[in-house]
Amino acid sequence: MQRIIVTGGAGFIGSALVRQLIRESEHEVLVLDALTYAGNLTSLSEVDKYARYRFSQADICDRPAMERIFASFHPDAVMHLAAESHVDRSIDGPSAFIRTNVVGTATLLEVATAYWRGLDSAARDAFRFQHISTDEVYGSLGPEGFFTERTPYDPRSPYSASKAASDHLVRAWHHTYGLPVLITNCSNNYGPYHFPEKLIPLVILNALDRRSLPIYGTGDNVRDWLYVEDHARALRLVLQRGRPGQTYNVGGNSERTNLQVVETICDILDELHPRTDQSASYRDLITFVPDRPGHDKRYAIDASKLRSELGWVPQETFETGIRKTVQWYLENAWWWQPIRDKKYAGQRLGKA
Repeated sequence: MQRIIVTGGAGFIGSALVRQLIRESEHEVLVLDALTYAGNLTSLSEVDKYARYRFSQADICDRPAMERIFASFHPDAVMHLAAESHVDRSIDGPSAFIRTNVVGTATLLEVATAYWRGLDSAARDAFRFQHISTDEVYGSLGPEGFFTERTPYDPRSPYSASKAASDHLVRAWHHTYGLPVLITNCSNNYGPYHFPEKLIPLVILNALDRRSLPIYGTGDNVRDWLYVEDHARALRLVLQRGRPGQTYNVGGNSERTNLQVVETICDILDELHPRTDQSASYRDLITFVPDRPGHDKRYAIDASKLRSELGWVPQETFETGIRKTVQWYLENAWWWQPIRDKKYAGQRLGKA
């Protein structure tokens, strides 16, 4: 049994990870989250009853708070997911991304290193600082090829630049101070409890409201899609078996254009929740809008290192995962309706 701090544990990927850790292991988990706009404790409601779950509302930039949390909880590992994560919002307000993703990560690294140095020899050897990042740090691919762990960094947005900086800080702490770190870079996640500003939940909820389904440019931008539960399983595996100092790419091997993604959602909704107005299909709501600034053309992950070294394979295909996701949103308005009413109603972001 480990004692694990999960930063950003009330967010989309973080909450999926925490639910798995509590359901499928005996670990004690402390969720550390500032509860900014995308943090949502209702995403963790199913684990509230467990004594092994704790929550602390705190900002990773607040060093005294981080020191108190480390000193009181005595973690064996940190899984660092706290981040500003939406490219469009980074275009509108980049400073928040620099503060959280860069300054916050540096603060957490300083506190973790001081804590780690105070452990006994066996505990120091077992301790891990796992940093969860994105494939967007690699830039944009052409029509062929894949991102590997050796791909040079080439971030194109304030978001990806801030995540690239945080990756470099984590590596620097390993090489300079010896902190036992692990880094993962993942492709686009989707699944239940996804904040509605992102493409897939936005399209599902706009469709249910009979609102336009906006597609940037011509819809030919390509992303590799990864079901969030598969990602959480990969993160757990890397924590337990990954080699300190190493990076592992996590991808779903499910490349789709944005237009293909939206059309697939429309077709599933046509089957599961048919329209009652005159239109035969939700596809009629698709609307092409001006592209966002600096929109990368294609991302695709080579996850062969994770597969060969640690034996990870995704359990969901895009077809099975997207159907589960649409079904979840149809059945769980209790979660997303308050967000649409009070936090984010589906408006366009990132126009710069």
